[in-house]
Amino acid sequence: MIRSLSRRGFLKSASAGLAAVTLAERTGLRSRVEAGEPAGKPNIIFILADDLGYGDLGCYGQKQIQTPNLDRLAAEGMRFTDHYAGTTVCAPSRCSLMTGLHTGHTYVRGNHEVQPMGQLPLPLDTATLPKVLRKAGYTTALIGKWGLGGPDSTGTPNRQGFDYFFGYLCQRHAHNYYPEFLFRNDQRILLKNKVAGGRPDGAGVATEKVEYSYDLMEREALRFVEQNWKGSFFLYLAVTLPHANNEGGKNGMEVPDYGIYADKDWPEPDKGRAAMISRLDRGVGRVMQKLKELGIDNNTLVFFASDNGPHREGGANPEFFHSSGPFRGIKRDLYEGGIRVPLLARWPGRIKAGVVSDHVSAFWDFLPTLAELAGAPCPAGTDGISLLPTLLGRSEQQRQHDFLYWEFHEGGSAQAVRMGRWKAVRPFGQRLELYDLQTDNGEAHDIADQHPDVVARIEKYLTTARTESKFWPLKGGKA
Repeated sequence: MIRSLSRRGFLKSASAGLAAVTLAERTGLRSRVEAGEPAGKPNIIFILADDLGYGDLGCYGQKQIQTPNLDRLAAEGMRFTDHYAGTTVCAPSRCSLMTGLHTGHTYVRGNHEVQPMGQLPLPLDTATLPKVLRKAGYTTALIGKWGLGGPDSTGTPNRQGFDYFFGYLCQRHAHNYYPEFLFRNDQRILLKNKVAGGRPDGAGVATEKVEYSYDLMEREALRFVEQNWKGSFFLYLAVTLPHANNEGGKNGMEVPDYGIYADKDWPEPDKGRAAMISRLDRGVGRVMQKLKELGIDNNTLVFFASDNGPHREGGANPEFFHSSGPFRGIKRDLYEGGIRVPLLARWPGRIKAGVVSDHVSAFWDFLPTLAELAGAPCPAGTDGISLLPTLLGRSEQQRQHDFLYWEFHEGGSAQAVRMGRWKAVRPFGQRLELYDLQTDNGEAHDIADQHPDVVARIEKYLTTARTESKFWPLKGGKA
């Protein structure tokens, strides 16, 4: 079990990797799993993309960006059509995923920065998903982007339940794909890149581009799996693709090459975004292949999702690829395009292949889901409902949400509610808009005046939907 390994210790044991894994061990575990015999608690891998839209994957209708491995993941597992992120920007969405709370209850409800580096840190006593799984016997790792506490704060991954961490603590630092350093646990690991400016938050423009951070994360994830395949592990692979480098000017879609899109007659930023998504897809394929090589494919539950809708940053145009799919809005909107995201789940022998589910779910459902899967008690007061019945094909046992709730705090406060077929949006303190998602999933027609009874029910719910926060008061403003 990894608990704050040193860099040298991790790399030494990782380099041994598969050399220490005998063919007999792998074959034996594979045969036990395939025979339906218990092989310990299932491994869990949660891959989280950054600013990937509902319409960016082939299995969700994308025609131009190639995502064969993720499409295969969908074909071999379950694809959700009505799944929602925690909210419409990074930090609060990830907080919702980690805590099982919606953004009316989470401690972090916006991208609030703390100087000199990092975002508002989670308190030390926060109940988190990795804490729950670690108590249940899992080795836990976060590889990628955190955003819930900077260096030396109470919110660092190692203080929030992760045995091992490699990546970015600060979201602004994560804008740079060629950073001067990354973190391994609480230590800065210097890279070969050079960055202009010497900013304390680690962001800036790379002047020497040698080590691409996503590639380092991918390799680190494969090493972690190689090290921990004999036990039960939880890997939260929170990659930064296809987020823009917001310091990158007109083309902030930083990627080593455009790959199969190099000769396309497309704007450069859109080539870059497509190449980022296909690079991520290739990495997902490598992770899945590693599970098969180790004989743990059938004993590993893999999720794939995105933290919010597609962005209009770094020169990228979300309309170019129809990245929001059929929905209205993008990142920073509480319309469907900003918060409805892809969700894929694969667990051979447990989740039926090729299933499409319209179960209405959200990020705060994962803590109770994985707690139930691990046989662990779920922390009191969560907003989520376990998805395990849906995943295992027992839809008749699946509880439903009466309401889903979101809030957003930039330039004012916005709120949104989903209640069955109904979706309500209150943009920045204005009157409540109402849409019927069953007939108008593009939210083109506000019908609040036609359904005062529905509006009244949602307004009543809104009086109890949130707790007050000194950091996140509801206030008016302009979108």
